[in-house]
Amino acid sequence: MRTNLEITDKIKNYIYPLITFISIILIWQFIVVSNDIPQYIMPAPSEIIKIFSTDFANLQMHALVTLNESVLGFIYSILLALAIGTIMDFVPFIKKCFYPIMLVSQMIPTITIAPLLIIWFGFDSLPKIIMVMTTCFFPILINFVDGMENIDKDYINLFKTMDANKLNTFIHLKLPMSLESLFTGLKISATYAFVAATVAEWLGGSVGLGVYMVRAKSAYALDKVFASTILVIIFSLIFVMGINILKKITLKHKYKGE
Repeated sequence: MRTNLEITDKIKNYIYPLITFISIILIWQFIVVSNDIPQYIMPAPSEIIKIFSTDFANLQMHALVTLNESVLGFIYSILLALAIGTIMDFVPFIKKCFYPIMLVSQMIPTITIAPLLIIWFGFDSLPKIIMVMTTCFFPILINFVDGMENIDKDYINLFKTMDANKLNTFIHLKLPMSLESLFTGLKISATYAFVAATVAEWLGGSVGLGVYMVRAKSAYALDKVFASTILVIIFSLIFVMGINILKKITLKHKYKGE
């Protein structure tokens, strides 16, 4: 059980950044209003908040599209990373052949991949989903594979002495002990999912928060640009929080008492 001091410290960890954030918003509001800065240069936080009521229907429609693309791309990236990571563990030769290529592929800028996907697959949701997959896939894969490789060799040798085959070793040892590393990869990828979808929409699309941003930017409606950006941040935070909850449920034996 946690002591009162630990609970107090945890509360402070939330209160301090919250107070700092509120202070920044208030200072921002004061500077914009007191200096009468035009909205097309820097909108006040109050003007940004108004967008969520005045343009709610439009924002909701675009946000749901981006949310759908991000969720689907994220789920597919998890399934793909688990499948390829498992294959690499069972067949090390495949890892030697393709792992370096996958590493190099992550050095290609997103801004160069998205237009190609749009040319190949059109302007609908498919290229955006693929963009999210390619962005989220590697962090999940590399953490999953590293988690299996960093297992104590004594455990591996113990399973060998019990004549456990590769499948049993994977199911009962490697997979459970690599879960923490896997969740680390999931959290990293969760922060990329909505950004990847938005960038893909920005570079080519007819609907989505990225398209909403482009149209708002062209009309110098920076309050709408900020509002859509806030939605991307909120969605990403919800993703990360959901993964943290799932991690604690899955690894409840480790987080028992927290």
